[in-house]
Amino acid sequence: MKMREEIKIEKIEKWNQDILEELVEIYMRGYEDMPEYGGEGRRYARRYLNWCWKKAKDGFFVAKIGDKIVGFIVCDRDWYSKYEGKIVGAIHEFVIDKEYQGRSIGKKLMEKCLEYLGRYNDKIELWVGEKNIPAIKFYEHYGFKIAGQSGIWVRMVKELKKEGKN
Repeated sequence: MKMREEIKIEKIEKWNQDILEELVEIYMRGYEDMPEYGGEGRRYARRYLNWCWKKAKDGFFVAKIGDKIVGFIVCDRDWYSKYEGKIVGAIHEFVIDKEYQGRSIGKKLMEKCLEYLGRYNDKIELWVGEKNIPAIKFYEHYGFKIAGQSGIWVRMVKELKKEGKN
């Protein structure tokens, strides 16, 4: 029987070309089956992930098995929501490498993100592709509710408990 590999969740401490390229590969594989949501190409993915790093470096977490990055989530505690008219938490990107899906990696990343954003925010929003039913169900499992739609994107929000925040 094969032993389960340990999954570690780490905050990215330094940004460089090697990490960027590793994340671009995960991003591209993650959207292979739904190119309408992430198939703009590697050039776009590089620009977008660089933007994510600049916008939310304190909340940019990766999942690793050994030294290999197998997924990531970008949690922004300082997002101005035009829908809320105030600062909320946001999940800008969340991808698990296709060959590592189904191993609770997404669960561990989401729990880390909710713990992180819960220290700063009362509400979190994210956008997900309307046909990405498994992701919508995953988010609903964590208490996100559908709050609107724009084109092919569904907006989901989660209210956070305010206990412990002053």
